[in-house]
Parts: sequence; structure tokens; C-alpha cells
Amino acid sequence: MAIYERYIKADLTNEKELYENYHIDAPDSFNYGFDVVDEIARETPDKLALLYTNPAGEERRFTFDDVRRQSNRAANYFKSLGIKKGDKVLAILKRNYQYWFINVGLCKLGAVIIPATAQLSAKDISYRCNASGAKMILCCTDEHLLCEVEAALKDSPTVERLAIVGKREGWLDLDEGLAAMSDTFDRPLGEDAFTADDTMLIYFTSGTAGFPKMALHDFYYPLGHIATAKLWHTTREDDLHFTISDTGWAKAGWGKLYGQWLTGCAVFVYDFDRFHAKEILSIMEQYRITTFCAPPTMYRMLTQEPVESYDLSSLRHCCSAGEPLNPEVWSDWKRQTGRSIYEGFGQSETTCCLGTLPHMQIKLGSMGKPMPGYRIELLDEESNPCGEGTCGEICIQLDTGKPRGLFNGYYRDECLTEKVWHDGFYHTGDTAWKDSDGYYWFVGRADDIIKSSGYRIGPFEVESALLEHPAVLEVAVTGEPDLVRGQAVKATIVLKSGYVPGDELKKDLQNHVKRVTAPYKYPRVIEFTDALPKTVSGKIKRAEIRQSYAAQK
Repeated sequence: MAIYERYIKADLTNEKELYENYHIDAPDSFNYGFDVVDEIARETPDKLALLYTNPAGEERRFTFDDVRRQSNRAANYFKSLGIKKGDKVLAILKRNYQYWFINVGLCKLGAVIIPATAQLSAKDISYRCNASGAKMILCCTDEHLLCEVEAALKDSPTVERLAIVGKREGWLDLDEGLAAMSDTFDRPLGEDAFTADDTMLIYFTSGTAGFPKMALHDFYYPLGHIATAKLWHTTREDDLHFTISDTGWAKAGWGKLYGQWLTGCAVFVYDFDRFHAKEILSIMEQYRITTFCAPPTMYRMLTQEPVESYDLSSLRHCCSAGEPLNPEVWSDWKRQTGRSIYEGFGQSETTCCLGTLPHMQIKLGSMGKPMPGYRIELLDEESNPCGEGTCGEICIQLDTGKPRGLFNGYYRDECLTEKVWHDGFYHTGDTAWKDSDGYYWFVGRADDIIKSSGYRIGPFEVESALLEHPAVLEVAVTGEPDLVRGQAVKATIVLKSGYVPGDELKKDLQNHVKRVTAPYKYPRVIEFTDALPKTVSGKIKRAEIRQSYAAQK
């Protein structure tokens, strides 16, 4: 019996019961490290937990007993350095296997892990340290990153210690420190004890419209990912699941650690720096990956290769999240692999809260329906429920309690928390519409909606149309002030190699959009650029494009 069954009070194979009776029941002392990792290690110590490899060909296999012992060493190590319950630790470890030991070890200690990406600049790092009060920084051996961290220290007064996976003057050697510790660690008691409502994890949001926010998650958070893994990823005992994500992103929590181990599935880690489609396909073939999750951009890159020439017969189920999935990408993947892609939706503040599950009909372009455990309503600008086909904000109902996996608020920002969490709802800031079958269709961030001549136009639908044109590599659609229409649809486009900007191409792009979607949505303004402004996670900063226009005026 997979350990998740101890916490779910519903038959997950019964669709009716799944939605009516899905409930997570866990004690207020729940701790993922002790109650999941250590329990699996006690019952099946030799069961594979983590399979790690990298482009150099290094391969490491870790059992659950390995993770138990190494995470205990990590907990002892941090305790020896003065890290205690509630202390914040910034972890910038890419896909190094040590991340899994450290994450679970900090969880056992009651300290707070803050995952972060190696793409951060010194300014980004000092902002995160000061905003959170981080006491320690952990790093991988990336020379550029290490220089950025060292440059950030003069503006990061709360940071007391640095540790690296390797050796560097002025830094603690993380591997050496872990090896010197005992591999036993008891659950903290007395003043060191913690409850499941305490903070376990802080995710910094992607910051598409301003400074990144700090989303607080409690010790119950991993349980929210039972649905992510079991129902959406469909992970099973003895599966090998591969989610492509740096450990610095919330997506790693979705697909590389929590729900997968709760369902008895092993996690596959490929420690690469640059994405190469051929490399990924070869790895998937070699290691017989069974379930797979990646953002649409990576699926697009994979389908540019001859996928059918790789033996992916072990691949049973595919998912996508992180940005809307373009129907063209879905169709290309289906044609080349015979596998459908099941789309999901969520935020750093949530677990997977909307998804297309295996028992559901796939509707291309739809995010699916609310996940078990979540009750969702679309609300208009006056907080009234929207009817079918009407765009509204995706809001999570809280009247019967906070779903497991939903964040507890924004750290050190009560005003922002109250702004999004009020009147019995968490307001996601994302908009969608719902069809007559209860499927949700993503429109865009509430701030990104374009109001033109009485129409409400979502950037995604126009961007999807433009991406079908052979000249378009990347595109961002925004609204530009217009005296007659209120706003005009504007497309900022990066062209593929071999295409030259010009009025003729603009006209062709406009006519293309008119043919493939409603004519009123076509971009009246088109601007060509060499690159789009993006966050470190790769999300387009539409707010920056709008601000750039305003500055020019």
C-alpha cells in the first residue's frame, strides 16, 4: 500500500467518490521527512527513491533508506551550524542530488527552505535574503553564481554562513560537512517542536508584474501534491517519473519530490545546464521513463526533432503546466508519440488546482476541471459569479476551509495577503472562462486582459494564433492605449531566422490571425524585436512592455 493512502479518505478509482469525498486527514504533527520518507524507508528500505544522472555519464541511485540517512545527516549538520526551527535557508542547487537530502533534512529540523534558481543576479539574491531574513545560503559549483552570491553579501546582513557542493575559500564544504554527521536524528521535542501549521517552505513568485512575492507553505503542503502526482501525473508504485524543472522553481515541488514519493514512485533527475531536445529524448529512451511532465516550450522544442526515431514505448502518461499549452504543440506530440498531453494549472501559491485527468475527454486548449480538494469559482470585477462563456478571475473557495497545498499568505506583507485573500476566496489574479461541460479555458493575468471596443481579449488566444505562423519564434501580446477603442491589440514579435521585418509581413500576420481566430482579436499594432523581456523563470514580462510604451510617450 502506497503511503498516501493513509491520508486520503476517498477511493481514487471511483470518479463520483473522488470529487464528493476527497479529503486529506493528517495529524497536526505531520512532517514529510519523518512521516513519509522515513516510513517508506522503514517498510521498504531498498526501494528506489531517486535516480540521478548527468551529461558526463555519472549515475547515482538512492534508496529511501539512503535518503533517510542522508537527510538525517543534513538535519544534524544544519543544527550544528546554529540553524533552528523557523530559520530561513536559501538553496540554489540546480539539480544536484544533494538538494533532496537538504530539503528533507531542513523539513525534519523545522527550518524553512527557500528554493532559488542559479540564474539570479547579485541584486536578486540580496533582495531575497533581505526580504526573507535568510540566515544561510547553499550553492552549487557554478562560478558565475558564486560570484553573484559573494557580490550580494555586502547588502545581505542576515546571512551568516555559506556552503557549497564542493570547495571554495570562505565557504563551508557541504559534502564534507554532511559526511561528518550522524545518520540518526530524532523528531524535535519541547521548544524545538513544530506543528504542521508552521512554515516549511517559501517560494518566491516569478515576478511578472513587480518584485517577487514570498508565498508561505506549511508542513501540510506535500500532502496537497497527492492529487498532483496520483491523479494528474498518474504515478504508480515502481514508476520512474521525469519532470523537467530546476529545483529553484515550485514546479520541482510539483514533480520531483513530494507527491511522487507519497505515491511510491521514483524520481528521475537529469542534471543538465542547457536544454537540448535530442539529449532529453535519448535520456528518456535510455532510462525507460514512464511518466513525464514539461512546460509547453520544451514540448515544442522536442517535437522539432524526429521523436518517432526514439523508443519511448515505456512512456505511459504526459503532462504540461507552467504556461498555456498551444494546440499545435499538443497535436505534434500526439502524432509523433501516440501520447496525449494532459494540461494542468496552478501557481507557486497552490498545488495543481485545475487539470485534465485520464478519465476526462481532452479539449485542446483547456486546462480541464477543478482538481479534487479544490472548489473554484469564476468571479467578475464586482465579485459576482460568471456565467458560462464569460471571462472571470479564477478564485478558490475557502468557506469550508483552506485546501491542503494552498499557501498561508505572503510573508511580511499583510496588505497584499488581504488583497488576494478575502470574502471567502483566494483570488489568483488569473482569468479564464468555463464552458457548458465545466472545462476551464485560460485567458490571462487579470492585469493583462485587453479591453478593446467593448471586447475582452486574452493575450494567450492571440499569441497562440500568431505562433502558428511560420515566421514567429516568440510573441507577447499586450494592450496599447487607443483613443477610439480604449485599447488596441499589440503584438511584440521575435522572428525566426530568415524572416525580415516589414509592412508586408505585418499585413500577412494580421490576416493570419483574422483567419484562425475571431477577426476583432487581430493585432492592429505589430512591433518586431530581437528579444522579449522575461523573468528568470522565462515568463514574459508584459507589464514591462506596457511600461516601455508609456515611457516612449
